This record gives sequence, C-alpha cells and structure tokens, in this order.
Amino acid sequence: MKKFAVVLSGCGVFDGAEIYESVLTLQALERNNIEYQCFAPNIEQMHVINHLTGEVAEGESRNVLVEAARIARGEIKDLAEAKADEFDAVILPGGFGAAKNLSDFAVKGSDCAVNPELVRFIQGFADAKKPVGFVCIAPAMLPLIFGKGTKLTIGNDEETAKAIEAMGGVHVACQVDDIVVDEDKQLVTTPAYMLAGSISEAAKGINKLVDKMVSMLG
Repeated sequence: MKKFAVVLSGCGVFDGAEIYESVLTLQALERNNIEYQCFAPNIEQMHVINHLTGEVAEGESRNVLVEAARIARGEIKDLAEAKADEFDAVILPGGFGAAKNLSDFAVKGSDCAVNPELVRFIQGFADAKKPVGFVCIAPAMLPLIFGKGTKLTIGNDEETAKAIEAMGGVHVACQVDDIVVDEDKQLVTTPAYMLAGSISEAAKGINKLVDKMVSMLG
C-alpha cells in the first residue's frame, strides 16, 4: 500500500490549517486506498484568531502541533521526525497557517521565509522526484523550496500571483475545480478555498489533485 505524508499548520482557516481542505484531503486519500501520516511543526502559532469575530485573540497563544492534532484525531507526529524516504508522496493543505506558521508569506510576501523543517522534508521529495501536492495559499512558498521556474497556482488572485512571480515562480491561473501540474518537478497544485464558495467546490480540485498524484505513482 502506498503511503502519503500530510503536513498541517494548525487548526482553523484564519490561523492554522483549513479544516475542510484537510478533511477532504484525507478522505480523498482513503478513497484511493492510500495510507497516510499527519505531521505538524512543534512551534507556536504566529497568533490566535477568534474565528467568531475574525479578530486577534490578545494574550492567547497556541501550539501548531497541538492544534493540528484536533484535525488528525491525535494521530499526528512532530514534523522534525518526518523523513521523506518513508513516504511515496506528500500533501500540504492550505489555510492561513501555511502563510503564517509554515512560512511568513502573510506578513512579508515575496520577502518571506519557509520553516526550515518543512523545507528539509519537502526537498527530500523533490530530490527523489516523488509527487508533492500543495493546496490553496500553500503553493505561494513553493519557489523557495523548488527554485525559480516552478509552475504552480493559487487560483487567480493577481496580487498573490505577482508576489509568487517576484520569488521566481511561474503562476498559472486556474479554476476551483482544476489543477496545475509541473511535470518536471512532480508537483500538483489546486486553488481550493482561494476560490471555492462551498465545500463541494473545494472537493472537486482536491479530489483531482489526489487522483493525479496517485496516478503519478503508477
């Protein structure tokens, strides 16, 4: 049985992993009879957002790994322990956690940096030419991992696309139900909630992404 790694960035669209995208990813993997293991970095979140009001919860702090464990039902490991050679592929769902906790793209845009443990892990897949899937806003960090000329999508947001291209990426506009594939880098991306108006819309692109990655494995 093939085995995927799934990297989460907390729990909640505004300060962690997007919950619907994460669950849809896990469901699509199970539908394809794929075993998976979730990971998250053992670090503090950039900040905590009150998802009822959309405002920063002053004086509150949360741990990315502890929060991500909510989505994984406790079946999750520290990203520092993750080894690319133990998996056939890796997927990173979106949510602002990808741009706040796994990178600082939300704050610094094209001047951002990526969590070094994540870079180490994903580069292991890149070096081995194993499939990598990034969802929603998460692809914004890909030029800093795969290098200049990396082909990807975050949908059609012009400002975000410009920041990606400033980092050396090649942004391809994409509809919510479709994917963009960089065949040379074995990389698949989809917009999901960068464009989705419903969970069923997000599911179309995520299902297509997972199916494509499975087909890459032969």
